[in-house]
Amino acid sequence: MLEELDIRNLGPIREAAIAPAAGMTAITGETGAGKSMLLSAIRLVSGGAAESSRVSAGADEAWAQAIFALSDDAVTSEHSGDTDDTGDADDSDSGLTGAAAAVAKAHDAGVDPEDGELFLSRTVRASGRSRAVLGGKSVPRSVLGAIAGELVTIHGQTDQLKIAASARQREFLDRVAGDEAELAAYRKAWDALTAMDERLERLRSQESSARQQADYLRESIDHINRTDPQPGEDEELKARRERIENAADIAQGVGSALGALDASQVDVDAADGASAVELINHAVTSLRAIRVGGTFAEQADRLESINADLGDVVFALSQELGDEGSVEDLDQINGRIHELGDLTRRWGPTLADVLAWRDKAAFDLEDLDASPEKVAELESERQTLYAAALAAADVLSAARVAAAADLGARVTEELGSLAMLGASLEVRVTPRDKADNPLGPYGRDDIAFLFTPFEGSPQLPMGKSASGGELSRLMLALELVAADTRGGADQTFIFDEVDAGVGGKAAVELGKRLARLARSAQVIVVTHLAQVASWADAQFVVTKEPPDADDDDLGVVTTIAEVNGETRVHEIARMLSGSESEASLDHARELLKESVL
Repeated sequence: MLEELDIRNLGPIREAAIAPAAGMTAITGETGAGKSMLLSAIRLVSGGAAESSRVSAGADEAWAQAIFALSDDAVTSEHSGDTDDTGDADDSDSGLTGAAAAVAKAHDAGVDPEDGELFLSRTVRASGRSRAVLGGKSVPRSVLGAIAGELVTIHGQTDQLKIAASARQREFLDRVAGDEAELAAYRKAWDALTAMDERLERLRSQESSARQQADYLRESIDHINRTDPQPGEDEELKARRERIENAADIAQGVGSALGALDASQVDVDAADGASAVELINHAVTSLRAIRVGGTFAEQADRLESINADLGDVVFALSQELGDEGSVEDLDQINGRIHELGDLTRRWGPTLADVLAWRDKAAFDLEDLDASPEKVAELESERQTLYAAALAAADVLSAARVAAAADLGARVTEELGSLAMLGASLEVRVTPRDKADNPLGPYGRDDIAFLFTPFEGSPQLPMGKSASGGELSRLMLALELVAADTRGGADQTFIFDEVDAGVGGKAAVELGKRLARLARSAQVIVVTHLAQVASWADAQFVVTKEPPDADDDDLGVVTTIAEVNGETRVHEIARMLSGSESEASLDHARELLKESVL
């Protein structure tokens, strides 16, 4: 609820602070005293347009601040929603409304309630620039508008056009219907359907370049798969080719080396002399033949070790003989190297890179593949999703139709008690024809609030068929029915001009209904009628004071003060008869005594 409204240098109001009651608060005062500036302050902190002409004469800037007290449930609801990763950020989709939605939006802007309070303020400079502040942090004024829109509803002549919008009427009907579950089920089905539509649209509207890219990827993947490269295969083949190309040199060199090391591994008869192994064996035998102790045995051991190493070398070299491959092998190897080289030139530089490119291309191809088979598959899925969304829309529509009939009947009944005999409201829910693709983000219904201001008058959409005062009373009737149906609204309702054209017994009934609404929500009413103000839990009087002779630069100054006790009795008496005679005072006391639910 609105806990406090502070104003400085706004029009004729130099400084004022108002602490409205939790129930009903009346703002009264003579015509032209400046009561409208209170609504201007509320609109200002609600992100409304900043007009430098509203800055008080001689002041550099105007300032207004609204402090909203939040329920523990509102703060808890926001924190419990922190784990929701829907991202959207759309509180209508998240199910949060009122103060809970305001807290969530403030959190998104980087501000959390402090001691259960939110501070919204706005500064307007005489130069025309303005600054919006939320909880001490500068924010775009649209943020203030979004948050205040969840906390405050103004029913005044300039604000009634909002309810004329079909979206607002749908939101109001859904609130009264209590169809959150049905709406959530439909939204889930709708989101799945629209996601499929977007996917199909992407496939159908692919440009020529996208199709060419898909063809290129498909052909490239097929080419790589046919070649079937293995990591490192090209390097192994190149090494093998080098051996075949140098086979003669390898055979000659290995043969000569083996003949020198161990002639028994080659043609022994062709050996010109003893081999290295034979000579070392002869040396070992000679050293072992020496019978004198000393280093001879040690040197013989070393020679035997050398001979063993030579034996390993001889074995390794002997394995290389006859393994060079044929000319036919060389042709096959060169052909394979050429195939692999083509791959690495196009998608390399290595075969591992080629394989990685192929795997990624396969994923890219899935998104680009607009083949008729794929489109047909998705269109079949879409039909299933559409049927599910249409069924959910029918359930939602049925809930709205039932609530609409009840809402219209009850509002019409309320209007009779608000000096609007013969006036009626019809809430019309018209499901769109299935043949015309009827579904939208919020169902398949066209919703219209049709108002008849008096008997015999044509039925017209709201906003086009009533005066400002009639619309204010119509909105009061709507809010009363909504409160009776759904309980507390956790909101502040501000009514202006609701008493226009009302008097006598109808005025008493009007005040009584405002007080009834104040049982479940905070109500602030700007009124000229004592029969309305008498029902308020708190009353503030706006007074216009003439210029001070010592400071004429200030001009007319407006003050705001709460009245209680006998002071309030005098104000009610003034409103009743324009005087404060004993008869008027007695009448005021009697009226205050009777204005109790």
